Amino acid sequence: MTPGHGGGEYKDLVVFLAAAGVVVPLFNRFKISPVLGFLAAGVLLGPDGLGRLAVDARWLTWLTISDPTQIRQLAELGVSFLLFMIGLELSWERLKAMRRLVFGFGLSQVVVCTVALSAVFMVMGQTLVSAAVLGMGLALSSTAVVMPVMAERGRLKALAGRATFSVLLAQDLSVAPILITITVLAALGQSGGDLSPALLGSALFTLIPAAVGLAMLVLLGRLVLRPMFRSVARARGRGQGQEMFIATCLLVVVGAGVAAQAAGLSMSLGALIAGLLLAETEFRREIEVSIEPFKGLLLGVFFVGVGISLDLDAIAANPIGVFALAAGLIALKAGIIFGLARKWGLGARTAIETALVLGPAGEFAFVILGTGMAEGVVDPAFARTLMLAATISIFTVPLMAMLGQKFLREAIRMAPAMLPPEALEAPQAQGQVLIVGFGRVGRLVGEMLTEHGQAFVAVDADPATVATGRRDGFDVYYGDAGRQDLLARCGIDEMRALVVTMDAPGKVDEVVIAARALRKDLVLVARARDDRHAVRLYRLGVTDAVPETTEASLQLAENTLVDLGVPMGLVLASIHERRAKFRAVFQEAMPEGVARRPARALRTATRTGSLRPDG
Repeated sequence: MTPGHGGGEYKDLVVFLAAAGVVVPLFNRFKISPVLGFLAAGVLLGPDGLGRLAVDARWLTWLTISDPTQIRQLAELGVSFLLFMIGLELSWERLKAMRRLVFGFGLSQVVVCTVALSAVFMVMGQTLVSAAVLGMGLALSSTAVVMPVMAERGRLKALAGRATFSVLLAQDLSVAPILITITVLAALGQSGGDLSPALLGSALFTLIPAAVGLAMLVLLGRLVLRPMFRSVARARGRGQGQEMFIATCLLVVVGAGVAAQAAGLSMSLGALIAGLLLAETEFRREIEVSIEPFKGLLLGVFFVGVGISLDLDAIAANPIGVFALAAGLIALKAGIIFGLARKWGLGARTAIETALVLGPAGEFAFVILGTGMAEGVVDPAFARTLMLAATISIFTVPLMAMLGQKFLREAIRMAPAMLPPEALEAPQAQGQVLIVGFGRVGRLVGEMLTEHGQAFVAVDADPATVATGRRDGFDVYYGDAGRQDLLARCGIDEMRALVVTMDAPGKVDEVVIAARALRKDLVLVARARDDRHAVRLYRLGVTDAVPETTEASLQLAENTLVDLGVPMGLVLASIHERRAKFRAVFQEAMPEGVARRPARALRTATRTGSLRPDG
């Protein structure tokens, strides 16, 4: 049976999934970047790895990826999902604030690196047009490799991470103009050096669909996305399942990418715009959680595709030349980027880290050099050699990131890293509280927190409640807080307290269990239905449980006593004492080793007589 029949058409996908199931756990165990694992898997499973041995041992065909084209299509989706997630972490306001780094530092990097590389290629014997195309292709870096590597090392929110993203964003925005420039250069070459106005106008006319497509994408996104997700969320609330929400997320990513492609832009740029449009909505956190598994898997496909594209025979034919080109490319780009980073206000340590990770080539080099060969403006043999060098340089990105952090640790006496204020994200309020459930109870808790200067973020599974809260100016997101991944996305690692206000005991329990699994030291206050539910919550590890029936009884007693003329101070003291007794009974159910909440100042003050009888 051949791989093309009897299920063999899915063979490459099965091989990739099997490799992912082995590679990622293995590399994580040895604390090696999974990116390197996927790259190595691509080399091993490709035609130059086990594929070479499959000629003599036919059974090895089932352990190799025989159709790289199929992998590349999935890989493009992986890059799109990555850019979509990046867009979700941004906002139009933050992007506007970063414009100096994106359009200053980023675009100057593209221009200066293009000029420098073109000059080098002209010295190596290439024509001006050929050198310009090669320079433009290799001036770009790999968003698909650099961003996951930086994320894996926890550097995305660091100064270097923000600077790196600014440059990569500028590079992604440059792809369409570069491709148009190649068309113009090709027309120039065909006309013998005389570019007529008609030819120039025809080339520039291709910009119009891109501009119109971009405008339509933004306009339709603003009009359609929020209502669509709100409708799906309502259906989900009626018990129609999570799959509809996931399907909608996939539709947005793929649909935006395809629309951008149709307009002459890159698929990844369309996905980035979709992410930016959703970043300001209440569905942002739930979308992040839903998309994350697909992004990771499809990016793995991309890295495998890069490994497959590595032609070992061609490298073996000219190893010194290929590796020298790769090393020279990284060194030249890194040097230029370091100088530009310093010029645009970055400190030495940040500049070093940024320069090292951006020094290698990127995936768009293959697109641009391929277009140049198709247009007949670059030497195919030299372009293929450069593609090999570019592939090898991409393999070094994890190493460059490691070296960057090493320099960062060792450069203690260097000038402190500085980033212009406009590049920085708005500072997060310290000591934030996460409120789960933003109905009447949760909203009142939020208003009291605001009154006392305590910042909070709220999550609710009812889209109407979320919409109302956001309309009134509160920071509320849609999502199921019973899931650890959503709580993590909401920043529970940095929260001081979690307040659960939902009136469904089962859901309260789910949130408490998920939160306590993530944070043992978190102050966790939960609403309980009755005394029995309060006992159960203390058993699950809450700091404090507030049973509705008990609190209602105490409030009724307080009002009655005051109306009967008993002094307010005495009533409050007795109410607090009785509440303390109830709490002591409930806390008996707390697990061993869990610290109990200390007595509050009010009860202490009451016991010492500082509270006057008249209140």
